[in-house]
Amino acid sequence: MAAPWLWLLALWAGPAAAAAPPPPDAEVTFVLPAGRRECFYQGAPGNASLEAEYQVIGGAGLDVDFSLESPSGLLLASERRRSDGAHTVEPTEAGDYKLCFDNSFSTISEKLVFFELLFDSAQEEEEEEEGEGRAGAAEPEETLEVKMEDIKESIEAMRSRLERSIQMQTLLRAFEARDRNLQESNLGRVNFWSAVNLGVLAVVAFLQVYLLKSLFEDKRTART
Repeated sequence: MAAPWLWLLALWAGPAAAAAPPPPDAEVTFVLPAGRRECFYQGAPGNASLEAEYQVIGGAGLDVDFSLESPSGLLLASERRRSDGAHTVEPTEAGDYKLCFDNSFSTISEKLVFFELLFDSAQEEEEEEEGEGRAGAAEPEETLEVKMEDIKESIEAMRSRLERSIQMQTLLRAFEARDRNLQESNLGRVNFWSAVNLGVLAVVAFLQVYLLKSLFEDKRTART
């Protein structure tokens, strides 16, 4: 049962897409209803790196079917009944990548799904290499400018590492949310069956008292 596409995350079209910088990283948490299939589209430039990670953080079984398709329609990844996964595409094609989450095998339970998309551009690496080459061939009077460029590159490297740390923390929070939901679900089941067992014990105790009492009752009728 295919559902309509939920939304378009980003569009990168036209001949300028190959030279454009990578789109910003995306993080999405959504509810996947029972018996439904939801697809997302993420635009990507050419010759970049795309990393897709997902987690099922709520719902019975904590599993979904996942698929990833390239802009040309090539199936890059397909997984069934998984609770999490990570896939890297390198280099990317220019166009829209299709990510689908399928819960059609479940007729009752909805799923809470978290996924994130991370981009790295090969163009940034080339610029860093060119910067290093310029630094090696710099004249003495250009030393100050080269040092300023080095400082800027160091700041950018720190910024990218901090962003990666934030992404890892977000992923860890998703793990924590999934474990918490699982514990809360197990706690509800334990409380329910404990109440059932308590009720059964009360009924059995009442029946035992009643039967023992009936054994000692004098059922003979007095004759006059």
